[in-house]
Amino acid sequence: MELEFHGGETVVATESSAGGDSIVCEGDANQEPCEGMVFDSPDAAKAFYDEYARRIGFVTRIVSSRRSERDGSIISRRLACNKEGFNLNSRKIGRVRIRNRESKREGCMAMLLVKREKVGKWIVTKFVKDHSHPLVISTGVKERPTPDEKDKRIQELSSELNRANRRLAACREQLQTFMKLVEDHTQRLSGTVNEVVQNIREIESEDQKPQVGEVPPFPNPYPNQPFQS
Repeated sequence: MELEFHGGETVVATESSAGGDSIVCEGDANQEPCEGMVFDSPDAAKAFYDEYARRIGFVTRIVSSRRSERDGSIISRRLACNKEGFNLNSRKIGRVRIRNRESKREGCMAMLLVKREKVGKWIVTKFVKDHSHPLVISTGVKERPTPDEKDKRIQELSSELNRANRRLAACREQLQTFMKLVEDHTQRLSGTVNEVVQNIREIESEDQKPQVGEVPPFPNPYPNQPFQS
């Protein structure tokens, strides 16, 4: 028989069998595990242990599994609290020391061991209840909303979207009105500027014309010499 640890290590052990009848613990799904409990599969045993752990406030993990040397099938499995065992703070590979992340294991001994019987059933052969650490019951489970709550929420979001669309349309209309006013004002201002420029040009043109009775200046026949009047 092969003993397989979930972490990569394997050792070889001898297969043994125990006589006697199995004890079936009867009760509902909220009952506490007990030795002699029977399950149809190791997965069913793990699901039961997981639910039990959730109720009282800890997390489980698969510590080890035993496999048969004949066909390699699993014949036993040990489930434990996730704080089972200890981790080293660091490990050394060659000359390099690698620091591990902070360990959450505290050497807790709580565990559940199930073994496969000849008839194909899985029986709890060992159960350790006590933990070496405080248990914390999670209250963060959020219930799923009902269809009515979903419809109500959808209606609320639709109303908010419609209100936002109406506000956006009003803002767009105000912006278009403002841009039209700016455009009209720009056109009027441009016309006024053009009129002012035209008036200035006309005034300059009038100033350049000789007045009535005014003798125009006599041209200088000697441009290089100053003109003497």
